[in-house]
Amino acid sequence: MKVRELAGGGRAVEVAPDRVAGWFERFASSHGGAASTRLQPREVLVTAEDGATARVAVPFGEIPPPHGEQPGLAVSSLVEHVTAARRIGLVLVRLGAHSVGVAVDGVVESSSTDRHLVHGRNKAGGWSQQRFARRREGQSARSLAAAADAVARTLLPVADELDGLVLGGDRTALRALAEDSRLTSLFDRAEERVLDVAEPRRAVLDEAAKRAVAVEVEVRDAS
Repeated sequence: MKVRELAGGGRAVEVAPDRVAGWFERFASSHGGAASTRLQPREVLVTAEDGATARVAVPFGEIPPPHGEQPGLAVSSLVEHVTAARRIGLVLVRLGAHSVGVAVDGVVESSSTDRHLVHGRNKAGGWSQQRFARRREGQSARSLAAAADAVARTLLPVADELDGLVLGGDRTALRALAEDSRLTSLFDRAEERVLDVAEPRRAVLDEAAKRAVAVEVEVRDAS
């Protein structure tokens, strides 16, 4: 279970779909019970009796009605939504490497992974540094072009079959890919959450496929 600290306090916990119900039951139990659940199409907020909260930004669309404030713990519609079978596109990019794939229920079905030489920054000065910088820029451009080609080749033919797109890696590189005219409409469908991943390799893609369908719960203790 991956956990990251939140700005301003609290933590975000990744919970596998089949464990969401149990996770919320344990959260309520450890905080004196659940006082209320606020259900919105794209957000679920559970407030415990001691004031602690657990918030989920609903992934892959909206939860069905009824919406609004409910007494106690009422997350059955969220559980039903996140446990539905889904085919998801994955795009992981860091400068010099990419891994792209299609995953069904957290298992990669098809993929394309590659690495490209991109030198690190040169601290030397003068003409040598300028030449090195130009070479690095060229290597970076070729690496991103190869990543864009892999996305187009792997995901565009099945774009209509995808229930969502999950991105991971370097945000600057991902923004560069989104500017490719072939990929704009695909990237417009991307989930807001961007996975923090190591250098993209096939093993990293396999892990990302599981994390992509996990629910990220933001937990904050009472003020």
